Amino acid sequence: QVQFVESGGGLVQPGGSLRLSCAVSGSMFRIVTMGWYRQAPGKQRELVAYITSSGGTNYADSVKGRFTISRDNAKNTVYLQMNSLKSEDTAVYYCNFGSAAGSWGQGTQVTVSS
Repeated sequence: QVQFVESGGGLVQPGGSLRLSCAVSGSMFRIVTMGWYRQAPGKQRELVAYITSSGGTNYADSVKGRFTISRDNAKNTVYLQMNSLKSEDTAVYYCNFGSAAGSWGQGTQVTVSS
């Protein structure tokens, strides 16, 4: 079973940056679309960004121009570079397949606060 291990979260001031990483087990990583999701308190989980096997990307309007998703197929890892962070970016961040069909990991907490 594929496992997702997220890391890199923390407490950051508004306007700051963080880089999240997600290590993915399994040999199919390089051929699947991967996504970053987030769930804020009291809200449903939402798709933030995804990256296809060929490197195509797409972003939610709320993060477009501030977040960048990337992948390293040699390391089975997907990244999320988050710049110009806002308080509304506070959430637990998860990675999963673009279809969200995998089992969810523990996620990594991102808190944006002064």
